[in-house]
Amino acid sequence: MTDPQRIELLEIIQRDPRAPAEELAARVGSEAAEVAAEIAHLEREGIIRTYRAVIDWDRVGDQHIYAFVDVTVKPEPDFGFDAIARRVALFREVHALYLISGGRDLLVVVEGRDFRDVALFVAEKLAPLKGVESTATSFVLRRYKEEGELLMGATDDPRLPVTP
Repeated sequence: MTDPQRIELLEIIQRDPRAPAEELAARVGSEAAEVAAEIAHLEREGIIRTYRAVIDWDRVGDQHIYAFVDVTVKPEPDFGFDAIARRVALFREVHALYLISGGRDLLVVVEGRDFRDVALFVAEKLAPLKGVESTATSFVLRRYKEEGELLMGATDDPRLPVTP
């Protein structure tokens, strides 16, 4: 499989992880057996990390609260931001973690059952960590789009409104 085919395959799988090998093969111009073997190789190599569903928890009625926590840290000598990022990543409440540019160092996406759950995590677990200098928390009030999926009650017509 060529590099452009592999990249296209990965992009398709990222959008539609349930697509059958036959369909993937037709879309990248390859054979189903070759695509299946390539996917197995990409999984073994850790390039494909996991397959995921995007759940609209609001429709389920289960409460899931997300918050973005900007964290300023003091990088550790010889390890930079990686050492503290490893410690933060181990908390079960951490949904995602990024090193970012700008006024803050880390962006931590926190998931909890309610606002208090997230606030307690930040106050009792994240903020007291050695190397954390400050935190600023923004709660997600409503999700409109996640992982490329519209969650805002989109109609069957995804076109943007146009006025003369």
